[in-house]
Amino acid sequence: MDIDYSLEFVRRFKKLSHRLKIKAVEKEKFFRKDQFDASLQTHKLSGKLAGRYAFGIDFKNRIIFSFVNSKLVRFHSVGSHDIYK
Repeated sequence: MDIDYSLEFVRRFKKLSHRLKIKAVEKEKFFRKDQFDASLQTHKLSGKLAGRYAFGIDFKNRIIFSFVNSKLVRFHSVGSHDIYK
C-alpha cells in the first residue's frame, strides 16, 4: 500500500510532539499491512468528512485518510479530535 501525504498532513505532523510522531510511524506500519487492523480502530467518517476514514494513533489523536484506489491511500490530516471540525 502506497501512501500520499497531503500538505495539511505534513504541516500538522511536523507540529506533533516527538513521542507522538514515533507512535504515528508505528501505527502507519500496522496500517500498511492491514488498514482495518483492530488495533487501529479504523472507522468511516460522516458529515462533511463523508467518504473518508480515520484511525487512532492513541486515545486522543487520529489520522484522517481516504482510498484513492486499491493501491494508494491519501493521508489528509493528523491530530486530536479537533481535526474533524
